[in-house]
Amino acid sequence: MKRLINLQPAPPLRFILGLLPLVLLVLLYVWASDARLAANPVDKLLPSLGQFADAIKLMAWEPDKRSGDILLWVDTLSSLQRLAIGIALSALFGLMLGLVTGALPLVNAGFSPLLTLISLIPPMAILPILFIVFGLGELSKVALILVGVGPIIARDMQRQTREIPFEQLVKAQTLGANSLQILTGVLLPQLLPRLIGSIRLALGTGWLFLIAAEAIASTDGLGYRIFLVRRYMAMDIILPYVAWIALLALIIDQGLMRLNRRLFPWYQSEGGR
Repeated sequence: MKRLINLQPAPPLRFILGLLPLVLLVLLYVWASDARLAANPVDKLLPSLGQFADAIKLMAWEPDKRSGDILLWVDTLSSLQRLAIGIALSALFGLMLGLVTGALPLVNAGFSPLLTLISLIPPMAILPILFIVFGLGELSKVALILVGVGPIIARDMQRQTREIPFEQLVKAQTLGANSLQILTGVLLPQLLPRLIGSIRLALGTGWLFLIAAEAIASTDGLGYRIFLVRRYMAMDIILPYVAWIALLALIIDQGLMRLNRRLFPWYQSEGGR
């Protein structure tokens, strides 16, 4: 008797099953939009697909009358630059702190409680402090991503470091390795593929803080544009922007997954994802 828990879909079926909820969601939206517009043709809550197409054409292909820029691409470039810098700094901070606190008991005793405390502070609560200290420029937006994502990655790297078999450290010491050699030669290479996985999990949080920072204090960016047009209830612009953010996040996630597989095939063979 075949049990549901043991059934594995073939690749074509897996693709269809993954696409099905999205198709159903679009069909549900089209039905709801048609019903709402039939009752009120000037309703702005659920625009039609034609209205979406007009808005996308306006934002993605036609220059802005005031600045001459094509707004969607300018916003996208600005947001991706901030996200890339913030995530890169968070990854570096998280890797270094997680490595030393996970591997060195003395450092762990001194910094682990502080790291836990910082990771529990809502980053949005200190956003006004960041604006006061760093101003309203790019630095404060990147700092918010670092404060929000860095401790998450650090705690995950700390946990991953502790999960590396202690026997490896004993063998390295038997062969004469000192603490620095163990950190850089034994632990660090094994943490790098795990770091990419941690970044993938933290990307959603990074987007959250990026959009929040852009919404509060910015003159461009995807978050800025969404909160700018919300005062006009321009759902024909807001929803495509949200869909575009989701698509960008998916592309980045899949790119990191493929990069991990290419750089660290040994990790995949051991069951890493």
